[in-house]
Amino acid sequence: MSEDLIPNPIVLQRADPCVLRDGDQYYFTGSHPRYDRIVLRRASRLEDLQAAEEHTIWVKHDSGPQSQLIWAPEIHRVNGAWYVYYAASPTGAPSADEPGTAETFNHRVYVLECTDADPITGTWVERGQVDTGWETFALDATSFVKDGVQYLVWAQQDLAIRGNSNLYIARMANPWTLATPAVMLTKPEYDWETRVFWVNEGPSVLQRDGRLYLSYSASGTGIEYAMGLLTADADADPLDPAAWTKSPEPVFTSDPAVGIYGPGHNSFTENEDGETVLVYHARTYTEIVGDPLWEPNRQACAQVLPFVDGEPVWGTPVPLTRPAPTSTEVLPPEGMPQLTA
Repeated sequence: MSEDLIPNPIVLQRADPCVLRDGDQYYFTGSHPRYDRIVLRRASRLEDLQAAEEHTIWVKHDSGPQSQLIWAPEIHRVNGAWYVYYAASPTGAPSADEPGTAETFNHRVYVLECTDADPITGTWVERGQVDTGWETFALDATSFVKDGVQYLVWAQQDLAIRGNSNLYIARMANPWTLATPAVMLTKPEYDWETRVFWVNEGPSVLQRDGRLYLSYSASGTGIEYAMGLLTADADADPLDPAAWTKSPEPVFTSDPAVGIYGPGHNSFTENEDGETVLVYHARTYTEIVGDPLWEPNRQACAQVLPFVDGEPVWGTPVPLTRPAPTSTEVLPPEGMPQLTA
């Protein structure tokens, strides 16, 4: 399959897309525009995910720490069970933690578990907050299993480091409990990572050809949003920051020539031929009317990520082949905060 055979968007108006291929089925989740639920779709082909029925597997609480702004769910399969990692906030309102620091939201990382065979019809149980070691803004958790050991990678703020979030890794005792202290792998430092916001977020891990690839996204969520990359040998210790090499330049960026802006917050899957597929969200215009948080038109897209001589060739976003909305059609629920970038 070539990349032009994947019709884009694969799902309309779903930011932070995560696609998991399990057997001959693709499972899709992503941030719902109202940030009030976690949804799943399933299809046997990537191009059928848009038409697939969307199932709500969890809704936000009426009050408490999981009552607002449900962000970036990811579905993973670990030891025969299903897990969804997501971020939630008690209020949705940003807070200045101390003078001189950037304002951030108040999210933490949480986990759902389903031990039934079918994650859509099965029962999902809350496993609670992942204790990452300290209580600050935390989000965008992803997971991977290497040599039978599960690891968690996530974004979190350290008040001693300038910016909104850095990326951390830890080994897991079980899918909702860390077994080791958090280790920082990367922080915003390059110019392309510090536009509008100082951010490293949205990690995703690909294991291929004896290498570990850890992609992430940086900067604000507009045209400046772009993807970076850390690389390590597969036989290295993922918890050793020295094992990872960080690319000083972004690997995937906006391309005005094809009308795709702010590509990022990706996941990896594969097609029926075993080729790696890059899944990401992007917008098709640069002028956003109103609060960017509630602008719903980040479309979930996918394209084959070619490998040449064992190295990924990132290229540029492909143009859309399906129509996508170009105006704000979803407004925040009554009482939700209006925030400005």
